[in-house]
Amino acid sequence: MSHEVGKRSIIDWKSLPQGFPTHAHDAQFWEHLGRTIATYGFLEEVLGKAVFAFTGTTQYSEEAVAEALEKWLPKLENALHQTLNPLIDVYVKSVKDHQSATLENLADLENDLRKAATMRNVLCHGSWRKPNAEGGSVPFFVNKQMMVFDTEVDIAFLQQTQTHVAELACAVINSVTHMGWQFPGGAGLGKPIWNKT
Repeated sequence: MSHEVGKRSIIDWKSLPQGFPTHAHDAQFWEHLGRTIATYGFLEEVLGKAVFAFTGTTQYSEEAVAEALEKWLPKLENALHQTLNPLIDVYVKSVKDHQSATLENLADLENDLRKAATMRNVLCHGSWRKPNAEGGSVPFFVNKQMMVFDTEVDIAFLQQTQTHVAELACAVINSVTHMGWQFPGGAGLGKPIWNKT
C-alpha cells in the first residue's frame, strides 16, 4: 500500500459567489420557500393552541380532575417544542378525547396533516440542487425509510404548498371555533377559554 499523498487543496471561500450555496436560485424562489416554511411554523403554533383548547375544555369526573390537571401542564409544555408529527398525534388524541368535539372529518384532516408534515421535512431539510432553465429544483432529501425525494420544486409548487398549509391551519382553528370556543390568542367570536383576570 502506497503512503504517497495526492494533491491537496482547500476551498478559496472568498472567491465563492455571493450567497453561496444559495446563489443559483432566483431570490423569488427563496422568498417563496421562506414563506412556505414560515407557514409551517404557524401551523405548529396553531396545533399547540388547539391542544390547549381541547385539553382545557375537556370535562372530567370529580375523581379524574386531579390526575388530569397534573398531566395538563407537561402536555402543554411539550406542545410548545414538539415537531409537527408529534403535535399532530397530541392534537388528534385531544380531539378524540373531547366530549363535545364537532369535527366530523378528523381522519381526513389527520391524513392531510401527515402528508403536509412529510413535505415540511423535505422543504426544511433538503439540500437544494441547481435549478433547471424553468427555475425548478429537486432537493436532495432521503427519509428514514431510505425513500429519495424526486419531485421538482418550483415557485408554483411552493405557492400551492403554502396555500394548502394555510388551509390546514384554518381547519385546525375551525375545529375549536366550531364548538363555540374562541381560538386561543384570537379575538373572534366564541367563549374565551382563558380569562386574564
